Amino acid sequence: MKSEIKYLHSPDVYELSSFSSIKPDNFGFLIQVMVGIEGEGGEESFDIMLCTPKWIEENYKKERFILGLHYIIMFEYNYQLLYNKLQELFCIEGKDWEEIATKLSYIGHWEFQDYQEYIEE
Repeated sequence: MKSEIKYLHSPDVYELSSFSSIKPDNFGFLIQVMVGIEGEGGEESFDIMLCTPKWIEENYKKERFILGLHYIIMFEYNYQLLYNKLQELFCIEGKDWEEIATKLSYIGHWEFQDYQEYIEE
């Protein structure tokens, strides 16, 4: 079984493919990578913060450190470069969706990470 990117979405940027920043070396926004099983319907969200080193510096000045989990850091925005890297990271194989999604959750925050089904007692 193999995963594929169904589409990319950002609640912060209208069109990712044509995004440009007033400060090309200083931006940060959320990207939701919608991933599912190759050739099948349905997808689940894996959230990543895309930012530049300058954005981190300006937004975390007072912090002594930050954890880089679920971040992608670019020096300037290049949609094709970003898309190619996301394809490389998110198109993987596994025995089932649970295994694939668990692996992908180290790259982006999976919408069902730590989900436990409620069982009425």
